[in-house]
Amino acid sequence: MAAKQKVRIGCHGAMWGDTTLSAPQLLEGGNINYLVGDYLAEVTMAIMARQKAAKPTAGFARDFITTMESNLKTIVAKKVKVVVNAGGVNTQGCKEALEKVCKKHNVSLKIGVVFGDDLSYRVEDFQKNGTKEMFTGEDFPKMCLSTNAYLGAFPIVQALADGCDVVITGRVVDSALVLGPLIHEFGWKASDLDQLSAGTLAGHLVECGAQGTGGLFTDWQAVDSWVNIGFPVVEVYPTGEFLLTKPPGTDGLVCPATAAEQLLYEIHDPGAYHVPDVACDWTQVKIEQVDPVTVRVTGARGQPPTSTYKCITTHVAGFKLQATGSVTGHQARGKAMRVGHTLLARWRAILQKNKQVDFTETRVELFGGDFECQLRLGVKHPSKAALDPLVRESATSGVSMAQGGGVAPGTVNPLVCAFTFLTPKSEVINMVDSGAGPVEYKVDTAGGFKESASASVQPMPAQAPTGAVARVPLRKLCYARSGDKGNAANIGLIARKIEYLPFLRHEVTCERVRNFFQPNCKGHVERFDLPGIHAMNFLLHDTLGGGGTSSLHGDPLAKTYGQRLLEMEVDAPAEWALSLAGASRL
Repeated sequence: MAAKQKVRIGCHGAMWGDTTLSAPQLLEGGNINYLVGDYLAEVTMAIMARQKAAKPTAGFARDFITTMESNLKTIVAKKVKVVVNAGGVNTQGCKEALEKVCKKHNVSLKIGVVFGDDLSYRVEDFQKNGTKEMFTGEDFPKMCLSTNAYLGAFPIVQALADGCDVVITGRVVDSALVLGPLIHEFGWKASDLDQLSAGTLAGHLVECGAQGTGGLFTDWQAVDSWVNIGFPVVEVYPTGEFLLTKPPGTDGLVCPATAAEQLLYEIHDPGAYHVPDVACDWTQVKIEQVDPVTVRVTGARGQPPTSTYKCITTHVAGFKLQATGSVTGHQARGKAMRVGHTLLARWRAILQKNKQVDFTETRVELFGGDFECQLRLGVKHPSKAALDPLVRESATSGVSMAQGGGVAPGTVNPLVCAFTFLTPKSEVINMVDSGAGPVEYKVDTAGGFKESASASVQPMPAQAPTGAVARVPLRKLCYARSGDKGNAANIGLIARKIEYLPFLRHEVTCERVRNFFQPNCKGHVERFDLPGIHAMNFLLHDTLGGGGTSSLHGDPLAKTYGQRLLEMEVDAPAEWALSLAGASRL
């Protein structure tokens, strides 16, 4: 097969349940060769595992089947290939459901599946071998909902080489959905590390859908509309250089800042962003505007990957009760705090009366001002039976506590936790079924990664302001995007102007960021530099109360942390403050 000169890939979904408007938009106006979609997250895998346990034919994203049926004729007519991780914990079931749809509409598509990520059959081995959580050192869970390795792109390449029109995977790294087609089309090898890193970056910029095209952008007012927001398209070339754009005539915004925000999203160390096929170095990546709806991305570099797969087990570690309410009126925050602690004391008294052990964790959070305040109260306990009698007590606040307030009855849910660990690639069997039956795909397991490129980055020297200064919020000087890495918060800051960066490196230190996020941040803070996009990336360890569905925090995924940090005030040069005073949109 002759290598193409360029490949266009559009992503129609950032999650299980994303908009139904995106796939037809990309198919009709994106001029794409491939349509990809990211359906999975840690909690998604736990949900799908429960669904399959209750019904063997379930356990995959049925949204995908609906999307395919709605767009089947266009996909076939335009010969667009589809690569998705919608298979969840039942790739075969997903394939069979799609085959039924194709038969119903008298359409012929060759459908392949990639699997082998499900390691639930090895749980007893992990327990006996003393497998530890890679961040906390905890023992492997006794009871698991799901256990999956994050596979790479090369099994997808095999399915495409076998002639598959649709490739359905289980748990793969999100960016592999894009990298696989690029390897297939351009003939990249496992040793083409810079290209693999660039392809991974292309995948990373589109895997969150419209988040890379103006969605969640710091300068939201610069985005004229979100109604028909354009979903992302990458146009990639054999060298790895690529363009990021969106379909013509759609809403949203594509510019260096929107792309840079998405680049920083949940990447931890930009000098060693690990995926199974390459250790990515994005510290020197550059993003430049090409036309009003397109940016060019260059400068990705790669190193050999590690010899291990990242794996995640989800498990239930007790139960949690959460209740929310509000208080309106003078001194609302004070009243809301008292309501929260009063309910907490009542709940604890009921536990004692029922001869139950105390809560393992409690949390009272307030959101809002002194006239209207939202209250969030949460507790954890090993027993659901201990929490059930407490549910009705929440509503009593409306008749016996603060005037102008009330708390809705709480809900008790399983405490689903994620346990992250590493396992040798040599012990995981990658499988591909392109229609003739399952075949093992042998991946390169040698590894070879040595050191993060961040260790050799030469950032701009930090520089204190000279002369007169004035207090300004960081939002006047930076863009930001944040997310989670397990129990850690990841916050990227991008200087609006390159001349701001030395000052920002002086002012926004690890210690200051840690102090700003008290009392949540209980661990240390790391800072990584990305000179190519004039940015810094902060990793706040032990900050999210366990993170995800295991947390009692109002923001267990750190989605708001970037916006919160932008409110930090710094003493900037007075002339900057004067020039920024008129920037009302900020």
